[in-house]
Amino acid sequence: MGKLRHLAIVVKDLEASCRFYEKCFDMKRAFQAGQHAVYLTDGVMNLAVLAYDSVNRPGSPTADGRLGIHHFGFLVDDLKKSQALVEASGAQYAMDFGDPNGMNFERKFLDPEGNLFDISEKGWYGALADAAAAKEPETV
Repeated sequence: MGKLRHLAIVVKDLEASCRFYEKCFDMKRAFQAGQHAVYLTDGVMNLAVLAYDSVNRPGSPTADGRLGIHHFGFLVDDLKKSQALVEASGAQYAMDFGDPNGMNFERKFLDPEGNLFDISEKGWYGALADAAAAKEPETV
């Protein structure tokens, strides 16, 4: 079964938004894609902070003028099996994003309500497969 490990938000000021999440929630930069996106992490979840001008550039398949939550992603064990399940359950394939052989590869779908989500077998920078791995060790 898939695990929620990725949330993407679209912002007008990439750097100021990243500083906000770093300062207020102790998030760390896991990866930066130029001036287009910064991947922050809390040790388990990946928060992709996406620059409005990059997401909404002319010709972009996701150019919808939206700010705020853009999409979310699930880490799955088997991409093909998960794709078959979500499509059989009413999701519609939207697009692939990234290098299929690398981190951050996403297969995007629209759920039956039209919400954009993605599935990934390899995950995102800063996202852990097992949330338990990030827990503090118990003290005796």
